Amino acid sequence: MSRELTVSVDAMGGDAGPGVVLAALARSLVRHPDVRYLLHGDEAILKPLLTRRAKLKARSEVRHSAEHVRMDEKPSQVLRRGRNTSMWRAIESVAKKEAEVAISSGNTGALMAMAMFQLGVIEEIDRPAIAALWPTRRGHTVVLDVGANIATDAQQLVDFAVMGEAFARAILGLERPSVGLLNVGAEDVKGNEAVRGAAQILRGVELPMEFLGFVEGDDISDGTADVVVTDGFTGNIALKTAEGTAALVVHFLRTALRRGILARLGALLASGALKTLRRKLDPRAANGGIFLGLNGVVVKSHGSADALGFASALDMAVDMARADVIPKIVADHAVVAPLFRAASNTGAAAS
Repeated sequence: MSRELTVSVDAMGGDAGPGVVLAALARSLVRHPDVRYLLHGDEAILKPLLTRRAKLKARSEVRHSAEHVRMDEKPSQVLRRGRNTSMWRAIESVAKKEAEVAISSGNTGALMAMAMFQLGVIEEIDRPAIAALWPTRRGHTVVLDVGANIATDAQQLVDFAVMGEAFARAILGLERPSVGLLNVGAEDVKGNEAVRGAAQILRGVELPMEFLGFVEGDDISDGTADVVVTDGFTGNIALKTAEGTAALVVHFLRTALRRGILARLGALLASGALKTLRRKLDPRAANGGIFLGLNGVVVKSHGSADALGFASALDMAVDMARADVIPKIVADHAVVAPLFRAASNTGAAAS
């Protein structure tokens, strides 16, 4: 039987408001009846919404926060003034060991800044990354970073590889996940200095993974690698492009199947297959960016997520809390950390 755990929720984050958040919690509670929720936000709004959901109310506790983080606020501003916000309090509950995981659909930059400030970064990891589960032909691929770090060096890319393979082992159940570095070509001479430097390190390290070398953009959807590593600038553009393409395909299908009586009849005959396709293309099913590299678990939902999308992110939060990913990252990073120190000492001696 699964152990009881507590999820700390920023109930005021995102575009849709707390009504959608509570609807998502009610959905998630059906799948995870042993989970408790700490709801951070305006109690004058949250408590009336909870009275309509008796089962959720029985598993929830409201923690009043009079303020919330706006989507357009800069992280530096939020760190100065945001300690009474629902986002800060949600992360604080994890820092105080009152909850195993925090989740928010609010401002991504503010959430990362608050999480780093309150939880801290795992020792010798330079920067946390945001990981996403990407639907592919063969199942799912872990892609990171998808937005936390615009520019990266070789050490950070190696950190991401370690965090990604540990995540894949814990969440996807893979004994030895395959890892690829996203590049503009598969040849060794392709790519910038950071990508080539990371590849050189990963080829010579003993970790519970299979390093494939370089992979290209079309390899992501093909599922060539279980983990794809890139910088946050490239990863975020790739993610948003994939989501937009999926929405475009659905739009084209819907438009084509409404053109005339024969098209409508064909759609009726193929309704089962079309529902399966729509489900596979629905980005809400894979919603949830996971902050890896922190001394605590934080999950970021899309700001525009509806109840189904936020419930998917909640499922990921529960899985992360139960998987004990952080000890796996710490153990595997201890293998690569001496390589960084040796390279640093060599560079210092040469200068």
